[in-house]
Amino acid sequence: MVNIPKARNTFCARCNKHCKMKVTQYKKSAESKTAQGRRRYDRKQQGFGGQSKPILRRKAKTTKKLVLRVECSVCKWKHQVPIKRTKHFELGGEKKRKGQMIQF
Repeated sequence: MVNIPKARNTFCARCNKHCKMKVTQYKKSAESKTAQGRRRYDRKQQGFGGQSKPILRRKAKTTKKLVLRVECSVCKWKHQVPIKRTKHFELGGEKKRKGQMIQF
């Protein structure tokens, strides 16, 4: 379980100093129909001959690497920071406290 705060103090390359950064999780956007690889694949698939490229059936990994997107609150500069693989990820959740009584 990885819990990361929604704001962090990190170096901004544009401001050239440490600034308060807003942290969000990177999300992959929709694939573009005009990307070179997509156009090449569609051209190869045309006509007779069935499936031309292999389709991956067996997945090796059970998790994906997490990517955090940090945005400077001063100049709006954006940067992506990769972190380790994890199954459970939480952004801005409650911090664990040592020696606290369990609340019901």
